[in-house]
Amino acid sequence: MIERTQQKKLQQLATKYPFVTITGPRQSGKSTLAALTFPDYERVSLEDLDNREFAAEDPRGFIATYSSQTIIDEVQRVPALLSYLQTHTDRERRMGMYILTGSQNIELMDAIDQSLAGRAGILTLLPFSHEEMRDADILPQTINEEIFRGAYPGIYDRDIDPTDYYPNYIKTYIERDIRQMKAIGDLSKFRRLIRLCAGRIGQLLNKASLAVECGVTAPTVDAWLSILEESYIIYFLRPDFNNFSKRLVKSPKLYFYDTGLACSLLDIRNAAQLDSHYLRGGLFENMVINEFLKQDYNRGLEPSLSFWHDSSGNEVDLIRTDADRQYAYEIKSGATFSKDYFKGLNYWSKLSGADSRLKTVIYGGEKSMRTSDGKVVSWHDSSFRRESI
Repeated sequence: MIERTQQKKLQQLATKYPFVTITGPRQSGKSTLAALTFPDYERVSLEDLDNREFAAEDPRGFIATYSSQTIIDEVQRVPALLSYLQTHTDRERRMGMYILTGSQNIELMDAIDQSLAGRAGILTLLPFSHEEMRDADILPQTINEEIFRGAYPGIYDRDIDPTDYYPNYIKTYIERDIRQMKAIGDLSKFRRLIRLCAGRIGQLLNKASLAVECGVTAPTVDAWLSILEESYIIYFLRPDFNNFSKRLVKSPKLYFYDTGLACSLLDIRNAAQLDSHYLRGGLFENMVINEFLKQDYNRGLEPSLSFWHDSSGNEVDLIRTDADRQYAYEIKSGATFSKDYFKGLNYWSKLSGADSRLKTVIYGGEKSMRTSDGKVVSWHDSSFRRESI
């Protein structure tokens, strides 16, 4: 089993709260993480119909059976159980009694907010990070391979070809979960929306265009995008609103939580196809931004990421806000560094007053270096955001 960075944070939270909740995409390794971190805990999955009926029909009996030190998987299947668990833990007054996992974010978090407010530490686990794969010696050797294979544990634990894994993932998990979360009248149009989203990675969100191409109304696109976001398929990077007296775009940018899944939706069948693919730059950008998300989530932090784009087309791909300081990043898939990579960053720094220490180019080359404009970091370097580079 591959060690996950989040294990230490999970152990820490279990000493502070009676519940720790791990949420994230299906098959990102939530149950495995919980089992590896707490090998002596019992484990019960509410995905199993018998367990689900037991928990729903006889919650007190369920709690008597699993009175403490239990991992409960897919707990959002029986949200009413949480109220009974809360009463039980309040009476026992012990920490680390239950580790809860779930893959439907809104349902799970609504249930926790209603029943476990202040009693649960919360973690979000995404697929493997670049750093985790490097430490386990499973990191793909090229940019194209890392983009194409993605980072879901099943790809690496079971040596499954991405062309087999992702179509089954889409069918088995996305479509099933989506049907459970909300009735969708025309699933073929919903599938089309997912594919259209993959074709718009790194672009400003245009809901009207998506509605026209899918043949559905704008409110339907809104609802379906929310479902994809809740299911940890896509996320939106919001614009930074420090306008520096310039007009800024207000639309978010669209990204996928995993580039391997996006490649499958784009009908990319092997890594070599990416050499000439029109979305290679966007997919590389997506992969890098995902690393920022994972580095924060793995440390129990809520990411504070945005981008900057004015009405004249000046842009910074990524801005990370840390307290009152902003770090700006340009992301380029090219293997050869060019001073032009700093063009957008330098324009932004003149407006913001940021010095060179706050500007970084992350690129597809092999060598990290310092320049008078800022830092240049190779895609191989997993410590993208560390200011010591």
